[in-house]
Amino acid sequence: MDATGTVRDMFDYLAQRRMPPSADSNLLDRLEGALRGEAAAPSPVAAPPAPAPVAPAPSSGPDWQQLYQAVVVPAAAVPAVTSQAVVATPAPTPAPVATPATEGELIPAAAPPAPPPPPRTQNKPSGMVTAAPQENTIRIDTQRLDQVLNLSGEIGLTKNRLTTLRTEILQGNNSQNTLRALDEAVSQLDLLVGDLQNAVMKTRMQPIGRLFQKYPRLARDLARQLGKEVELVISGEETELDKTMIEDLNDPLVHLVRNAVDHGVETAEERISVGKPAKSVVELSATQVGDHIVIEINDDGRGMNPEVLRKKAVEKGLIDAETANSIDDKQALHLIFLPGFSTKDQISNVSGRGVGMDVVRTNIQKLNGRIDISSVMGEGTRLSISLPLTLAILPVLVVKVCGQPFAVPLAMVREIIPIQKNSIQEVSGRPTIVVRDEILPVRPLADLLNWPPTQDPAFGVLMQSAEKAFILAIDAFVGRDDVVIKPLQNIRPKGVAGATLSGDGSVVLVLDMEDLLSGKSSESSSRVSNNLALFDAS
Repeated sequence: MDATGTVRDMFDYLAQRRMPPSADSNLLDRLEGALRGEAAAPSPVAAPPAPAPVAPAPSSGPDWQQLYQAVVVPAAAVPAVTSQAVVATPAPTPAPVATPATEGELIPAAAPPAPPPPPRTQNKPSGMVTAAPQENTIRIDTQRLDQVLNLSGEIGLTKNRLTTLRTEILQGNNSQNTLRALDEAVSQLDLLVGDLQNAVMKTRMQPIGRLFQKYPRLARDLARQLGKEVELVISGEETELDKTMIEDLNDPLVHLVRNAVDHGVETAEERISVGKPAKSVVELSATQVGDHIVIEINDDGRGMNPEVLRKKAVEKGLIDAETANSIDDKQALHLIFLPGFSTKDQISNVSGRGVGMDVVRTNIQKLNGRIDISSVMGEGTRLSISLPLTLAILPVLVVKVCGQPFAVPLAMVREIIPIQKNSIQEVSGRPTIVVRDEILPVRPLADLLNWPPTQDPAFGVLMQSAEKAFILAIDAFVGRDDVVIKPLQNIRPKGVAGATLSGDGSVVLVLDMEDLLSGKSSESSSRVSNNLALFDAS
């Protein structure tokens, strides 16, 4: 393990185009002993590496073999960096010479002292994951760039055709053939633009395996620390996802893997006592389902007891006893996503702080994703994350309320139903609708925005928000669209993710339903209403 960590540190230096320091001599001696079949001695306490002894040079001149080892060999070990860049110093200095007066000690001025290696973080708490700096470059297959170039050329030809037809129409040539040619050119342009969008999106796609490869060592080290036997099985590494999403997924997945090893699986003794193999298995997989990526973390551990989760949530004051008794087992499993929830009574450097799972869900929701959980007592737990392929283009459903269009994420939409007055029933003073034996609350969009309704809602959008389902009551709907969200400058109304332009050139606000539903106080609703009034098209 020490050798692996040292090699990783060296690669970190090389990635920053810096000369890695020499490996510890004790570590090299132990590796050579292992190659000879000798028993490995216990790792000594880490100490600052002592400078390598330099053999005295003869009085006739410097030891060129030693100089070669000190300068040329390290320079050759760094790819894409010239030897001049390696031996350069901040200020010009004379070439190194060996002087007999100093007993032939050779100190090459061209090799500056190596900086100390970056500190290696170990035994970090589960909620304290150090985020690595994001990369601003990406590797792209030349075939994908060629496809983008070809499509750009095709679009240019179609544009020329449209320009010619426009000139003919402006000159009064409105014949049937001209209009038919115009329709064909517009249809061709629509197809080409769609293909170009897909091709550009593919240039941002990267295999998720580059992220998954970090976790086997994480699971192995944590299992050894907890005294458990765990094997992390990875599948679907070739599944591609937007590069920016891959980077933002690292922290949530790190916590979920650690959580599976810490909370999910049992010790070897516990597993043997219930007839399970001593070694537990945690599966991490990724698959593409339609226009979404599904990432699953599945363990064969003890599972989760909904009754215990209800009791813990009440003890910590996260919910009251009445709410705990009213939720079913499926909703009880989602209690782990409440801020401050933890089943551990003692705080350790791994768990017990009550932070993590709520942050995981928040980060997944920022990526327009959804996280779901299922568990069977004695068999294990499965966490499923559903994410869009990319954040650049968002499929939305455009609805209307009070004459104003709004866009809601299509990923949250289950279906659209008509609303009849006699279909709305009052339950505990709140309007509800029964859909296939499921009682769902009705949330008028006008009320969420604190706008006075101009008519009775005609349609309801059945939406799934996290573990909650509800009916969003609207006046009308326009249809489905794929939009590019533009952030609003100098203003961030609550419940608004951004804005986009419709086909007729009008501004359409894209709603952040999670934010809009998170807290509907009169103050926040008034603020939403005042801010949205700036965009009222009426």
